[in-house]
Amino acid sequence: MKTSIAAVNEAGFSRWKAAGSGALAGTLAGVVMTAIMLLLAQMFGVATPLAVMGDRLSVFIPADQFLALMGRVGGYNHMKQLGVGSVMAAQILLGALGGIVYGLVVREAANKRRPLFAVGVFILLPLLAVTAVLWPVLGTHYGGLPIQLASIVTFLGLLVSFVVFERTLVLTFAGLTGRSRSIPAEAEFTPPIGRRALIVGGLGLLVVGGGAGLLRKLYRAASFSYDGTQYKGPGVEAITPNDKFYCVTKNVIDPKVNESIWRLEVLGLVQTRQRYRIGRLRSLPSVTQETTLMCISNGLDAGLMSNAVWKGVPMRVLLEAAGPLPAARKVRLHGVDNYTDTISLEKALDPATLVVYEMNGERLPDRHGFPARVIVPGYFGEKHVKWITRLELAGAEAEGFYEKQGWGPDFTVPIRTRVDQPAHDDWIGLAQLRAPVLVKGIAYGGDRGISRVEITSDDGATWTDAKLDYPGTRLSWSLWSHEWRPTQPGDHVFWARATNGDGKVQSWDPERPFKSGTSGFHKIVVHVFA
Repeated sequence: MKTSIAAVNEAGFSRWKAAGSGALAGTLAGVVMTAIMLLLAQMFGVATPLAVMGDRLSVFIPADQFLALMGRVGGYNHMKQLGVGSVMAAQILLGALGGIVYGLVVREAANKRRPLFAVGVFILLPLLAVTAVLWPVLGTHYGGLPIQLASIVTFLGLLVSFVVFERTLVLTFAGLTGRSRSIPAEAEFTPPIGRRALIVGGLGLLVVGGGAGLLRKLYRAASFSYDGTQYKGPGVEAITPNDKFYCVTKNVIDPKVNESIWRLEVLGLVQTRQRYRIGRLRSLPSVTQETTLMCISNGLDAGLMSNAVWKGVPMRVLLEAAGPLPAARKVRLHGVDNYTDTISLEKALDPATLVVYEMNGERLPDRHGFPARVIVPGYFGEKHVKWITRLELAGAEAEGFYEKQGWGPDFTVPIRTRVDQPAHDDWIGLAQLRAPVLVKGIAYGGDRGISRVEITSDDGATWTDAKLDYPGTRLSWSLWSHEWRPTQPGDHVFWARATNGDGKVQSWDPERPFKSGTSGFHKIVVHVFA
């Protein structure tokens, strides 16, 4: 009886030992796999679950819930950091759980079954499962590969990652337990493991240290330092400098496209598919056009809008070369980062809708879409797809990244004004005032331009015409100013209203959903004292 109890205790201890060694081996394998994914992304622009899992899942979150979640975690950048951190933690945790399973199975399995089990469970099964989950975003590539080739590269990147995980798990487990094909089953858990554990531990520290260094390098290259850049205040210029142009991106790390491998494809419901290298695109007759862009989530007082002079090719030239079929109703725009959006075929054929490759006389900056992006005047910024790699003619049912979240349905920019000077809650002393107070700001009418701006200092009781210092173009904003001479102390409520080039006066539409962009008036209060 005592022998039987001892045997049971020994078997139980053996199982715990196998599970513990498996957990340690699986954790290290998860860390190594994550480091390999970071390396593939850094060196070769390969999309990995760390970068694209958020893209895959976010389309299932309705816009209002998405914004609520973003508010709870402290903003879009924090949300992206949390997403990447969660995927990394999940990979390592799943690695540890997989290691436990491996340790327990290996303890019981015959030697000849172990390789098949490891390959099947830790390479083939996750490869098929993750490929199926990520299938819609598999064509992502941060170096600019065309979508079909990018899908193959992403698949191979996943294969490499899972092979590395499996090999690290198997070898580390063998090192920790002394288990190998040449050791008899009854002695497999008895060899001394001090030296092996020391070697495995040292290798683990090297991998963790190298992965941490690579992670720091990627963090410095990430979009956190510029995502959400705003352009507003008294120093606003008619043409926004490239380095100050507002920026919003869904990516943790934005693409850095190699133009030698980049291609622009025109396909879908067309007669003849077309492909353009950057040289061919630049050789086509070009258009230079001033156009303002504004984010759909730009608040009334915010600066997620800027103005630039763009140079490129009318999209209609590219579409007409391909020959749209009668069933085509929309153009789905694809970026190399797997961002997609749609515009109507009618809007795509508008001469002002461009595929551009220069911004303010310079090549497009990386963060603004190098080597080419789309400019769609009068529509919110999400339609101006960066790093464009495909124009796909599709039916009326086609949807883009944010459209699937429920943004829209109206993506046309309403008339907007903003007061940039003075600042809200400024104090002005009448006794010290020697010159008029300069009130100035911007007005934007989408693709209808601005013909007039009026200013009020008494919350709409009276109105005065402001001066258009920079009238702009039909496709850009205008800069306005007004000299105000206060005569009485008190609180003065300033706001402006604009009239577009078609004679429509700015208004507030209470029925307009926030998912179609905010309408209304930006107001500030200036305090005047004696």
